Amino acid sequence: MTTTEAGPTASLGTPGQQDAAPHGDAGHDHATYGYHQQKDEHLKRLRRIEGQIRGLQRMVDEDTYCIDILTQVSASTKALQSFALQLLEEHLRHCVADAAVEGGSEIDAKVEEATKAIGRLLRT
Repeated sequence: MTTTEAGPTASLGTPGQQDAAPHGDAGHDHATYGYHQQKDEHLKRLRRIEGQIRGLQRMVDEDTYCIDILTQVSASTKALQSFALQLLEEHLRHCVADAAVEGGSEIDAKVEEATKAIGRLLRT
């Protein structure tokens, strides 16, 4: 995690670079993850969301009316939630499905991992 003027942010690294073991990743043996096929689209979407956040900073800096800022916060939140759901779907279709094919206890671990991720999304 890195810190910017706006506060702590997750480090995305350089394009094409994967963290060695992000967030309990020790059991992941795939060279690519479920989102890999749509990586360019995901990055484009995240850049658009990043622009929305910069727009929020600009609105605050320019003393924009509170309700107008809240409207943009809502739009940014919805965009992130939509991105998260897409990523979750890709995880289920790729990582969980692969674990089901492999069999053994791996499927239980993947289902538990996905369930916890869904729980985190629901708390937002």
